[in-house]
Amino acid sequence: MKNNKFYISTAIAYTSAKPHIGNTYEVVLADVIARYKRLQGYDVYFQTGTDEHGEKIELKAKEANKTPQEYVDGIASSIRDIWNVVNTSYDKFVRTTDKEHEKVVQHLFKKFYDQGDIYKGEYKGLYCTPCESFWTESQLVDGKCPDCGREVKEACEEAYFFKMSKYSKWLEEYIEEHPNFIEPEARKNEIINTFIKPGLQDLCVSRTSFKWGIPVSFDDNHVVYVWIDALSNYITFLGYDVDSVSDNFKKYWPCDIHLIGKDILRFHAIYWPIMLHCLGLELPHKIFGHPWLLFGSDKMSKSRGNIVYADDLVNEFGVDAVRYYLIHEMPFASDGTFTRELLIESINTNLANVLGNLVNRTIGMINKYFNGKVINSNCSEEIDNELIDMALNIKNVIENDMNNLRIADSLDHLFDLFRRCNKYIDETMPWVLAKDDSKTDRLNTVLYNLIESIRIGTVLLQAYLPDTSKKIFEQINTSYTSYDTLDRFGYYDSDNVGVSSVLFQRIDNK
Repeated sequence: MKNNKFYISTAIAYTSAKPHIGNTYEVVLADVIARYKRLQGYDVYFQTGTDEHGEKIELKAKEANKTPQEYVDGIASSIRDIWNVVNTSYDKFVRTTDKEHEKVVQHLFKKFYDQGDIYKGEYKGLYCTPCESFWTESQLVDGKCPDCGREVKEACEEAYFFKMSKYSKWLEEYIEEHPNFIEPEARKNEIINTFIKPGLQDLCVSRTSFKWGIPVSFDDNHVVYVWIDALSNYITFLGYDVDSVSDNFKKYWPCDIHLIGKDILRFHAIYWPIMLHCLGLELPHKIFGHPWLLFGSDKMSKSRGNIVYADDLVNEFGVDAVRYYLIHEMPFASDGTFTRELLIESINTNLANVLGNLVNRTIGMINKYFNGKVINSNCSEEIDNELIDMALNIKNVIENDMNNLRIADSLDHLFDLFRRCNKYIDETMPWVLAKDDSKTDRLNTVLYNLIESIRIGTVLLQAYLPDTSKKIFEQINTSYTSYDTLDRFGYYDSDNVGVSSVLFQRIDNK
């Protein structure tokens, strides 16, 4: 495999509050991609973590009667706990209060200043504290912050600015010349038409009105404002500094995919590429702005009182049920919906009925008719071909979906194989074959085709539902779990299956 590395990142979570299920979707999505790439044999580096500076945190810490550091330590710990609860396989969990990161951010700021990309000026504008964003009058929606809908206040202070306007034309041309750089297409068009074509404004990159931030090394009155601090995490923790780079940086940069919520896409698709360009670094291959997970038809927010937390759902329904729902219910480019009713329906319909029932029935029949022994008598019939062809082609189908970041589609297509297995049971009617001694070889072959199709599907299922996959492999008693066993039908060679146990309990909606 050429260039066998793969670097995927999530946005770093802001440490103002515990993340809800909508925030958790992004890290699960990244985990599925990372696990899939590892299955394929890639050397994967998966980075996530926390963004820990800013005025909002300073205020939250004061309200909680804590120092800002104590406050972010607690929230960062809870974020890491939730990422662990949903079984994400990140390689690095970063924190922007890391001293090495802070030192490199100071170096970056100074480099930008020395080469004329940053200048000192004065900011007058309308400021939203929760979003830590300045807005012009024309950008407000009904006089309020266009991102969160809260009140803004007039602010005026001395600040350093990044000359984004200088690179507007360059960025527009780069995006046009690299059509897959920003996805989905609608997000790319929004970035170009709403933000770049009207002309980029220079970006405020320092503040004097609060202290909880990385000090500007050559001006004690200023702290580095969020963007240079937060966005640079993707390179600083890989070992980048302005005058030296680590072997890790040389190995993994540029990032293959930055996974970003659509609400913060512009920071990653405008500010970050320009900063990298000014550092003379290659840009990430792709910035993917994923949709939101809505609560019913509303965005989750504390003010609406509709917050749902992943750890609560995992405690109630199990980790793989929650992972399945998050992946399955989020289409490529449009928002997904969370309700408890839909989660329960998803568990009952797909996990219990399709997958759980298939594994349970197949192992049950092998144990009932052959005392658990698995023999392929090669007594094939025409009806077998469709199932075998589908099992052999599923690798290519999933690969195509994954390459196009159609992650929900890929999971659907994988479950199509399990649905086809269930249909094959209905078509071949093993319980009828079992009544006729002359059909023993045929029954052997039917059950072998089922157990091998389950094995093939489960190899790929490891990317999505790792715990469930492990249980299935134990129940069907196979060690052939690697990606390179998907190229032919017939790797299953265990003498005996194990004992089946329920993978997913059906849930009474009441």
